[in-house]
Amino acid sequence: MENPNNTSNFIRNIIVDDLKEGRVDSIVTRFPPEPNGYLHIGHAKSICLNFELAREFKGRVHLRFDDTNPLKEDTEYVESIKEDVQWLGFEWDGLYFASDYFEEMYKRAILLIEKGKAYVDDLSADEIRQMRGTLTEPGQNSPYRDRGVEENLDLFERMRGGEFQNGEKVLRAKIDMSSPNINLRDPVIYRIAHATHHNTGDKWCIYPMYAFAHPIEDAIEGVTHSICTLEFEDQRPLYDWVIEQCEMDSTPHQYEFARLNLTNTVMSKRKLKLLVDEGTVDGWDDPRMPTISGLRRRGYTPESIRTFCREIGVTKGSGVIDSKYLDHFLREDLKLKAPRTMGILKPLKVVITNYPEGQVEWLDAEINPENLEMGVRQIPFSREIYIEQDDFMENPPNKYFRLFPGNEVRLKHAYFIKCHDFVKDENGNVVEIHCTYDPETKSGSGFTGRKVKGTIHWVEASHAVPAEFRLYEPLILDEENDEDESSSFLDRINANSLVKEHGFVEPNMKEVKGQDKFQFFRHGYFNVDPKDLSDDHIVFNLIVSLKSSFELPKK
Repeated sequence: MENPNNTSNFIRNIIVDDLKEGRVDSIVTRFPPEPNGYLHIGHAKSICLNFELAREFKGRVHLRFDDTNPLKEDTEYVESIKEDVQWLGFEWDGLYFASDYFEEMYKRAILLIEKGKAYVDDLSADEIRQMRGTLTEPGQNSPYRDRGVEENLDLFERMRGGEFQNGEKVLRAKIDMSSPNINLRDPVIYRIAHATHHNTGDKWCIYPMYAFAHPIEDAIEGVTHSICTLEFEDQRPLYDWVIEQCEMDSTPHQYEFARLNLTNTVMSKRKLKLLVDEGTVDGWDDPRMPTISGLRRRGYTPESIRTFCREIGVTKGSGVIDSKYLDHFLREDLKLKAPRTMGILKPLKVVITNYPEGQVEWLDAEINPENLEMGVRQIPFSREIYIEQDDFMENPPNKYFRLFPGNEVRLKHAYFIKCHDFVKDENGNVVEIHCTYDPETKSGSGFTGRKVKGTIHWVEASHAVPAEFRLYEPLILDEENDEDESSSFLDRINANSLVKEHGFVEPNMKEVKGQDKFQFFRHGYFNVDPKDLSDDHIVFNLIVSLKSSFELPKK
């Protein structure tokens, strides 16, 4: 079997063996999110794994919404998930909902009751938890565990009919309260929830638990390889028990891999929702969020995310991946695609005193020196330009090669200029630089008379387009050796995670569109914000800086 990505992992090897030994004729995988929040970068790893395996082995992949909890689910999340999967570059072979199978699940629960494998319990959730036991002590049988089949059937039917209140009764699997695996100690498989479901409305008031519903869904759809993260490993015996005892026609198998954990990143939908609800961020698609929609708005590319997910591999061993690893693949993807341009984030005016007043000349500048096929752009130059405030110092330290009184620098794509004066405001801040230029030093002219050590970028003042620049740092500050589990992760929010600057860009940026990406000389890669862009307000999100000292781990 051809492996287009030239990668392998233990799950792929299992599939190869299953096909070779004839245990399956073709494979069916699935991506089964719960529609109770937006997807994040951790889900991207699972999406890529399931879809690319199915694609490689010419099988099927299902997008299935495990919508068994109406209290937390919403159609907003359903639509966002579909959009995210497609943006990542994948199309599903079938779109399914757990709620499509509610009637079948109910019938299988009836079957368990008839077989003496399930019973209705009147204990409260707290009482069930208290009697469940510990890792070293067995659980205790519920006083309702020995109810007869007829009584259980009657009570379960009345549960469905809406006769009881939330929490008044549950249906539990009857397995083994002394099992060393706590998941097999008579788990709850149905609970009462008088709530409107996004897909079935008010048809149901009892809903299956995920651990009961999920294996049935896999079996109904003919899934061959049910791939999930390691936290479900202890639930695999329950998964197999449900398949067997519910007498499903097909027998899927569950395989677990290590979930993705990134530095400086929250990887919990519950915590991400808290960030949204608390107003710490301005929504699920805030560019600081690790959600796929947030990464998309910030400017990450689907290609870079797919490459990252392939390169980190699929293993059983858990660990934390440096977030700079993802940034590396982002730079690699953008460097040949993103046009180069110049933007001034903190403007400082420069007056070139020997340049003719009222004259504007247009200079050639390559769009991307690493991809010359992208051609050239033209940029204006005149007597007044803007440079970065950081590119001038009145009293510079040693090895400062940018502008200071008496020093000469090269303007990118233009001329050499030399500072001879500056103006301060009443507070002592430098507000204007006066320079002269040497017309013999025009970029591309072949001038070799002298060399300068510093090159700075600039934007011509009369044609400059105002722009807002949003600079991002990690949202969460990682604290080494932080063992205080009582502290809230909200205490580790980075106060500098978002800094806004207002400056100028070249005039050819006037017609930019949302999601256009550029490399700003010396600053980094930026994305036009698709949400806050308007005709009179251009917003650029910093995607990633230009360079990093990060080195790829050796394989």
